Amino acid sequence: MKIEVFELERIQSLYENVVEYNLTESGLHPFTLRELLSEEEINSLLDVRLGYGQTNGAPDLRDAISKLYIGAGRDNILVTNGSAEANFINIWSNLESGDELVLMLPNYMQIWGLARSMGVNVKPFHLKEELNWAPDMDELRSLITSDTKMISLCNPNNPTGATLNPDNMEEIVSLAKKSDAWIYCDEIYRGAELEGDEIPSFYGMYDKVIVDGGLSKAYGLPGLRMGWMTGPEDMIEKAWSYNDYLTISTGILSQAITSKILQPEMRGRILERNRGMLKENIKAVMEWVETHRDNFSMIPPKAGGMAFIKYNMDINSRELADRLRTEKSVFIMDGDCFGMDHYFRLGFGAEKEYLLAGLTRIDEFLKEIV
Repeated sequence: MKIEVFELERIQSLYENVVEYNLTESGLHPFTLRELLSEEEINSLLDVRLGYGQTNGAPDLRDAISKLYIGAGRDNILVTNGSAEANFINIWSNLESGDELVLMLPNYMQIWGLARSMGVNVKPFHLKEELNWAPDMDELRSLITSDTKMISLCNPNNPTGATLNPDNMEEIVSLAKKSDAWIYCDEIYRGAELEGDEIPSFYGMYDKVIVDGGLSKAYGLPGLRMGWMTGPEDMIEKAWSYNDYLTISTGILSQAITSKILQPEMRGRILERNRGMLKENIKAVMEWVETHRDNFSMIPPKAGGMAFIKYNMDINSRELADRLRTEKSVFIMDGDCFGMDHYFRLGFGAEKEYLLAGLTRIDEFLKEIV
């Protein structure tokens, strides 16, 4: 097996900690433990024995996660090291060389690269800018065959911030049923909606649905490395057996902290703070894009801490990002990482002052090249 380079993660790993303004992050400004927990709760963590703990996730933690999904119980949950591990286990345990995977693009490109490296036949269907980043359902219908093993989605979507409407969700389920295909949906941005209520999960819409979730994005807690898979009990049991060969378990302190975070009152407080930041910051980004309307355009995201911006300047997106990083110490994610030149992903989940300062640096650069 010859693995493809995961460009997005590799580029971020190289540069996100060496620039003054990192605007590649698609999540939220992270919390500290003191902001989350009381002194008593923090002190209670000092008495936690630093063993392995339950390798598929502590029972109380899986109970708390299961309450996020209608009809789920603890045996429908596998706790993982971030949602990236959930994505890996899903592809590894459910697809083999020669299987057919229909994949939503643009997307966080982990599944794209992993599945192709495994010899899976990956057939992309696309969100279309002219449809406000909704899927081209005609294209999707044309791609699904009796050989389709899985339909893979990202909802809310990375990098566009778009969300599927109920009609699209229902039709995707109907198409999956006709071909007896799995639906796998990356739902890591659920809870970071910019308008309205939390969008529904695909879980429970069909008996062959697997979803992932985690604390890295909507919760602003990537450092806990806490994710999970939710699916049918037999599939989760199978996935656990694969994880025995991978990382075995998540950190016991992270499990203990997450059990507290997912209690309804604390979860509500965290998501309210984060949505407030996102709503304020997206206004600033939209105003900034408007000041550059001769060069930039954007479909406003519906969820998450990222904007996918189109530009009409005569410069490749990787070159644009590299020059901003080296000349202005501002880091954006180039569209080439998503297979879409002349776009870039801008993270706006940081503290507002930091975001505005980074945008000012981009302004300086644009004055020099436009």
